[in-house]
Amino acid sequence: MAKVDKQELGKGIRALLGDTSKSRAPVGEEMKNNSTPINEVSIHLIEINPFQPRNDFDVDALEELAESIKTFGLIQPVTLRKLDGERFQLIAGERRLRASKMAGLQNIPAFIREANDQEMLEMALVENIQRAELNAVEVAISYQRLIDECALTHEALSERIGKNRSTVTNFIRLLKLPPVVQQALKSNRISMGHARSLLSIPSQEGQLLALKRVLEDDLSVRATEKLVKEFLIPDRSKTPVTSKLPVEYQHTVDHLAKQLGTKIEMKRKNSGTGTLIIHFQSDDDLNEILDYFDSN
Repeated sequence: MAKVDKQELGKGIRALLGDTSKSRAPVGEEMKNNSTPINEVSIHLIEINPFQPRNDFDVDALEELAESIKTFGLIQPVTLRKLDGERFQLIAGERRLRASKMAGLQNIPAFIREANDQEMLEMALVENIQRAELNAVEVAISYQRLIDECALTHEALSERIGKNRSTVTNFIRLLKLPPVVQQALKSNRISMGHARSLLSIPSQEGQLLALKRVLEDDLSVRATEKLVKEFLIPDRSKTPVTSKLPVEYQHTVDHLAKQLGTKIEMKRKNSGTGTLIIHFQSDDDLNEILDYFDSN
C-alpha cells in the first residue's frame, strides 16, 4: 500500500472534525450558513458521547491538563452535535471536556457538526485513534467497531485512518487473546510484541501458561518468541505412546546396566516393538561393551 501523506491525512481529519483555523462565532450562527466556526458553548449543556471508545482516563494527566486550562484556557475546541432543544452531544474531546470541568470553566470552544449516529461513531473513533494515547487493546476495539458498525473492510479502514492493512489486522487479532492476556497488555505489563508472539500459540491454555512465564521471568520479546517455539513443538500425546516397562523387562535393563557399567535405556511401544539404547562415553567404553557381548 502506498505511504500516506501526513499533510493529506491531516486534511482528512480536519474534514471530519472541522478546521481549527476558522474564527469563533456565537452558538447558532453556524446553523444559518452551514459552516463550522468555533463556538462558545455552556459546558452544562454538553452530554457525554455514548460512542466514546476510551474507558480509562488518567487522573493525574487530567489534573495537569486542568491546570494548563486554568492558565491558558482550552486551546483546542471539542466537537459537538446539536440535539433537540438547547443541548449538545460530544463527538470528540471527552478528555478536554473533563479537564475543563475540573478547571471550573462555564463555557468552552466547540465545533458544532450535523451527524447521525453512524457518522458520530466514526468521527469519535477516528479522532481517538489519531489523537489519543489509546492502549493497544482500545485501538483494536476501535478498529473492530469501525469495521462492524460502519461496515468497513480492513482495506477501507486502513485507508480511512492512514495505516497499513497489516497493521489493522495485527491490532484486531489481539482481540482473540484471553481477557487475562488483554488486561496485561492494557496495563503495560507486556508489550504489543509479546502479545503478537502469544497469538502464535493455538490454545488459550497455552497462551495463559506462556503469559505466566513471561511475567514471572520478565522475558523480553525475543525470549518470548523462543518460549513460544517450545509450545509449538508437536504434541507428544499424538505420537505412539510407550508404556511403562513390565517388571521382567526392567530387570533385564538393570542387569545389563550393572554388567556393562553404563546407562541402558529400553523404549517399548504397546505393540511390543521398541529400542534398546546402550550409552558409552569413549571408544574404550565401546570396545569393552563389544568384548562383553563377544564373550557371551
